[in-house]
Amino acid sequence: MNAVFPGSFDPITNGHLDVLTRAAKIFEHVTVTVMHNARKQGQHLFTLDERLDILRAATAALPNVSVDSFGGLLVNYMVQQNKGIIVRGLRAVSDYEYELQIAHLNRQLGEVETVFIMAATRWSYVSSSMAREIASYGGDISTMVPSASAEALRRKFAAVEGRGQAQV
Repeated sequence: MNAVFPGSFDPITNGHLDVLTRAAKIFEHVTVTVMHNARKQGQHLFTLDERLDILRAATAALPNVSVDSFGGLLVNYMVQQNKGIIVRGLRAVSDYEYELQIAHLNRQLGEVETVFIMAATRWSYVSSSMAREIASYGGDISTMVPSASAEALRRKFAAVEGRGQAQV
């Protein structure tokens, strides 16, 4: 059975990678899908192409994982790709409340199932926004994100250095 792990991945964290690695042990194939929304353009630190490149580098060691992108409803992507399982990672109860609503909507719209995988406890505090914030101040994020994300964040914030405070 094949699954889709959707998200914005701006950038991928070790929590995402933990959930993805465990999903790759459960499913024959997992497609990490960067969902993009034209209405949210400019709200991400990394461009769509940059996020895809970071994901490809971060998942290179996972042979049954591929990277893709899609704009629009996730259920439409699922139908186009002939996949019926969505994988979502959970860090806390607050994630569950939000994700449960989305899972019910996706089930109604496209008859797809959602499988929740709890992120390992050591990653429960890690989010892309927190990693971006810490990186913007030059903090060490090497234990929070894969090396591909850490390097991309370092380059991104080095490029904006000297132009005032980076926005994250």
